[in-house]
Amino acid sequence: MKIGIIGTGNMGRILAEALLDSGAVEEGSLMAVNRTLAKAEALKKVYPGIHVAEKAAEVAHFADIIFLCVKPLESRGVLMEIASFLAEEKCLVSITSPIRTDQLETTADCSVIRMIPSITNRALAGVTLVTYGEKCSSDWKTKLGELIRKISEPIEIEQQYVRVASDIVSCGPAFFSYLLQEFVLAAVNETNIDEERATNMASGMLIGMGELLRKGHYTLPALQEKVCVKGGITGEGIKVLENGLGDMFRDLFRATHAKFKEDLEHVEKQYRS
Repeated sequence: MKIGIIGTGNMGRILAEALLDSGAVEEGSLMAVNRTLAKAEALKKVYPGIHVAEKAAEVAHFADIIFLCVKPLESRGVLMEIASFLAEEKCLVSITSPIRTDQLETTADCSVIRMIPSITNRALAGVTLVTYGEKCSSDWKTKLGELIRKISEPIEIEQQYVRVASDIVSCGPAFFSYLLQEFVLAAVNETNIDEERATNMASGMLIGMGELLRKGHYTLPALQEKVCVKGGITGEGIKVLENGLGDMFRDLFRATHAKFKEDLEHVEKQYRS
């Protein structure tokens, strides 16, 4: 199966790297293109066997499955450019959350899927969100599922939950890396522990906690209960968190949903025109 990547920015490159490193696709079966050609060429320096195109249409012509990894407001223009190459037997996969599959299907005659990856896929881990278009064939559902399982766990998501699921799966690593960084800096400022050592400790803790959850040893509440000894030090720290967090996470989801609504309106205008 030939793979096409249109857009090798952050997520497009991560997707290409994950697919190649996992062995899901061989280098000679992948073609990439980017508006700034140097970014695609940088990927080729790491994976010399891949093909680099100058135009998106070349990728659409070459590939069986085309991953559209461009910004939401750029997608319509690219889609119009490649539409004539999207034959019925092919599959178009968009990785941007504001664009619905039914919008893509107004232009693409092939199977259409929306897939929302995560930076965790670079470690061949985490979750990838999937929404299938109405016209998506069962064959392409199976093929994409097999690809995704090489780099992550696929979870099918309904339209009304796309934003909150994306916040958890795709934006979550940024949110929690920020919290972890603040945790480390507070430790450094309060105790003068070396920042590098504290970062290594915190990173190891987070990875270990992830393994406890992945292997099913504890749920989140059970983990807290096991670590918190009645009247102990951890409990005092939990009290601070309980008093200090307030509505912070609810405000976070409100902010991301408000921006998402804005993006939806802009995309809707493009696909109506």
